[in-house]
Amino acid sequence: MAATATILERCRVAPPLEGAAAAEQILPLTFFDMPWLYFHPIHRLLFYKFPCSKTHFLETIVPNFKYSLSQTLKHFFPVAGSCIYPLNSEKIPELRYVPGDSVSVTIAEASEAHDLNRLTGNQPRVADEFYAFFSELPQPERSPESEFDKIPLFTAQITLFPDAGVCVGFNNHHIVGDASSIVSFIKAWCSVAKLGSDDEFSSSSDSLPLYDRSVVSDQSGLLNHYWNQMSTSKVLSLPLKFPLNKVRATYILQKRDVQKLRDFVQSKKPHLTHLSSFTITSAYVWTSLVKSAAESGDKVADDEPEYFAFAVDSRQRMDPPVPAAYFGNCVGMAVAISTHAELKGGDGFLIAVELIGDVIGNKVNKKGELLRDADEWLSKFGGMIGKRMFGVAGSPKFDLYDADFGWGNPNKFESVSIDGDGSMSLCKSREFDGGLEIGMSLSKEKMDAFANIFSDGLN
Repeated sequence: MAATATILERCRVAPPLEGAAAAEQILPLTFFDMPWLYFHPIHRLLFYKFPCSKTHFLETIVPNFKYSLSQTLKHFFPVAGSCIYPLNSEKIPELRYVPGDSVSVTIAEASEAHDLNRLTGNQPRVADEFYAFFSELPQPERSPESEFDKIPLFTAQITLFPDAGVCVGFNNHHIVGDASSIVSFIKAWCSVAKLGSDDEFSSSSDSLPLYDRSVVSDQSGLLNHYWNQMSTSKVLSLPLKFPLNKVRATYILQKRDVQKLRDFVQSKKPHLTHLSSFTITSAYVWTSLVKSAAESGDKVADDEPEYFAFAVDSRQRMDPPVPAAYFGNCVGMAVAISTHAELKGGDGFLIAVELIGDVIGNKVNKKGELLRDADEWLSKFGGMIGKRMFGVAGSPKFDLYDADFGWGNPNKFESVSIDGDGSMSLCKSREFDGGLEIGMSLSKEKMDAFANIFSDGLN
């Protein structure tokens, strides 16, 4: 039986009208925001094994969930605001918060308590089932004079698994902020929920978000360059069609697994220097996926390009650097390119390690190189749509396994967004110190083939 949930309540939660949230706030977009304007929403789920009754859930957990969200929004007011998209105008969209703006919150109850154990496993699970545990972003609202569309930015849902646990689902428009920003918001929310107030969070200036857009230098005029491109050729993310005919599974690389793979690379290619856990893991998963194509029935030409794309936190890579507390998007784009024949061959993993390492060494970590081709980001990545592109969602640096709302740490994190964009999710392992957790969403045939290749390679 598929996991389902019954809606108990829909409401809206606004920040208290004090501090910055007491006045209208307008945040202009930067060139880092612009590529995400038409991107699909980002869905994250946190599952907690915290047995509680429905009475305790409704009378204690839910009120604190709403109150702590309200107090957190006081400091993270853009989350409650909207993206204002002008119509019939060349004016660039902006983020706007107006006192009274709020976040849509859904309270739900899962149909079966035992679904929690199944959904939080690592084995393949039907992807469609996870959509019961977060709420979709509301449709944009058109202004009375049809001057602009008002695009919502964030929703939250909390679902009770009776006497078993709780699931919290987050859904955000990428335009409001990157993973660094959204995770900082979620962790601030957890702090307020656990402590009962925002006193400890708001007393530390290091933890407060920074909204000053002037810290993002744009001497090349990339913002206007991107907007001119995007306003002439709007590339919208296609909505998902259900059933998705996909399964979700989680794979673990323990610290010893990563080291074993690293030792193998060093024995074959001792000259390689960029052998981080990210490089090793990404190369291994990328080539495992490519190698599994034939086993799953895919017919791919040997000369077909294979792309591996990943976002790079650019805060410390800008000149001058952008403060870590900056709230918004501040990620650059990087890509490694090979061919199907190269990666499916016996040396595919070694080739992938070298390619990804070269991108990190010569573009990501070399001063001034990350943005050198920034004027081509939109056209370059637009040209990969529909091709064999594989990417990464999330990062071990932005860990949510310590996101404690007062019910202990999560038992499982799921990045549901990967169902639609051909990416893997990557985060710290919940079980193994120094290990990594990889989330995949594939058809059952492709998942079976990938699992065999992934396992065989480690053995």
